[in-house]
Amino acid sequence: MPDLVANREIMTTHQIDIDVEPAQIVWSKRELEVDERKDGLRAQAKAEFKAVVDAEVAKETDQYPETQYDAAVVDAARVVFEARMDDIAAATTHEAVDAL
Repeated sequence: MPDLVANREIMTTHQIDIDVEPAQIVWSKRELEVDERKDGLRAQAKAEFKAVVDAEVAKETDQYPETQYDAAVVDAARVVFEARMDDIAAATTHEAVDAL
């Protein structure tokens, strides 16, 4: 296995070197692009927001009549989500993504 720089490189393909005894698997690696890392952060932020919305919507169909959808909770989660997405969009370097 190659040495990888955390959050900066990933393993890709491998080859089997049969010219040595015993045969060895030789892994390749490549650098992660900043946008790839940002895509992961965006997906995480969307999932967190969706979880809040789903929890609130579930209150409308659960067995307890006293639980109701709370629009204020969803709105607060939306504000956090939008701020997070703005922060992610503003990141242009690996260091800036690391800071998130």
